[in-house]
Amino acid sequence: MKKIKITSGEFTFIARLEEEKSPESCKWLLSMLPWTDSMIHVSWSGHACFFRLQDRAWGVPYEGAPVRFPSKGEVLLYPGNRPEMQMGGELYFAWGPNAFSCDNGNLSGNHVMTIIEGLEDLEAFGQKVHIDGHQDTTLELLEG
Repeated sequence: MKKIKITSGEFTFIARLEEEKSPESCKWLLSMLPWTDSMIHVSWSGHACFFRLQDRAWGVPYEGAPVRFPSKGEVLLYPGNRPEMQMGGELYFAWGPNAFSCDNGNLSGNHVMTIIEGLEDLEAFGQKVHIDGHQDTTLELLEG
């Protein structure tokens, strides 16, 4: 089982890569690591934050049963290959009650990671992103 370390300021989380559920999405994510980007809060979906992907993941297919209502700690990849719905893709981190959507309607994404360590701090991180604005966040493969 591969694990991803997610760090932002004082916050550190460890996530399990969901390769069985979303193999192509996980392969794409691994090709992006290490990755530092600006985490921003969602506008339409509730308690979640995300990285903007623009068109970087357009070649990633929908896999399994795409998720619309992720649980706290689940991370989704929305490839963004439906430009009529949303401008570009997202790597979407649920930190509380949410329903993945945009101003044009409902979205869904591939379940790529589940946070397995640090979950107790996820809401505080989400609130920080929500109140203070963008937070530089790094994802890296955890060796061993």
